[in-house]
Amino acid sequence: MLLIADGGSTKVDWCLIDQGSIVKRVSTSGANPFFRSRENISQELADKLIPALKVNKVEAVYFYGAGCAFSEKKQIIWEAIADNLNAGTIEVGSDLLGAAIGLCNDQPGIVCILGTGSNSCFYDGRKIVENVSPLGYILGDEGSGAVLGRLFTGACLKNQFTRGIREGLLEYLGMDVSQLLDRVYKQPLANQFLASIVPFIQSNIHEPGVHELVYQAFTDFFKKNVMQYDHQEHAVFFTGSVAYYFKDVLCEAAASLNIHIEKTEQSPMSGLIRYHTSCSV
Repeated sequence: MLLIADGGSTKVDWCLIDQGSIVKRVSTSGANPFFRSRENISQELADKLIPALKVNKVEAVYFYGAGCAFSEKKQIIWEAIADNLNAGTIEVGSDLLGAAIGLCNDQPGIVCILGTGSNSCFYDGRKIVENVSPLGYILGDEGSGAVLGRLFTGACLKNQFTRGIREGLLEYLGMDVSQLLDRVYKQPLANQFLASIVPFIQSNIHEPGVHELVYQAFTDFFKKNVMQYDHQEHAVFFTGSVAYYFKDVLCEAAASLNIHIEKTEQSPMSGLIRYHTSCSV
């Protein structure tokens, strides 16, 4: 049996595979090692993953996650998994590599993630050879859920939208302005909180001002990231919840810059399953 994980900053999707078939799907909280410790992640796996899987021994674990581009961060995830699972192989890679394998397999392409955070790369069919640093939701992460939430909330509080949207946002969050500001500036994981506003943004995408904000955020992503690669010669692929649920606006922004999007998928998991099951045959 194989265990494959696609991990963002908000959640991790796990798939237990036996002879090419999905045995079990489990979701746990985001396991970004920049924000969580080995002990914290390990405890959650013990409490939520292992009981749901009902196994603690597998042939191999392949974990692709946000924050796993550096060896010391990969080690945190590796150790948390090893604490809980008896596996012959444990491999940890970045969520970007997982997206590239899942979307492109062995073909070259420009691969992009738009989820809680954002990222992009040029994948040559075997490895990532170029990467414009995403820089996080304060300095970068253009087009991500965290940045959309930040831009939208700021515009709401500065009365940039039609009447009712500001009040609707506060009602959606169950907060007043003071509580909202405290949550953003004083509480942990502000990126996840801001990304949690994305469903409310989507429900108001018909409002011209909201549509324009999302459109400009995606245009910013293309200009600062995708257009630094050879986008005229290679296909562009997207994955992530933001890319998937705002697909129409994303395609509008791409078309305005003469960029063709080859494929948009909510998750690279199906491609990762095909890849790893074929490799294990």
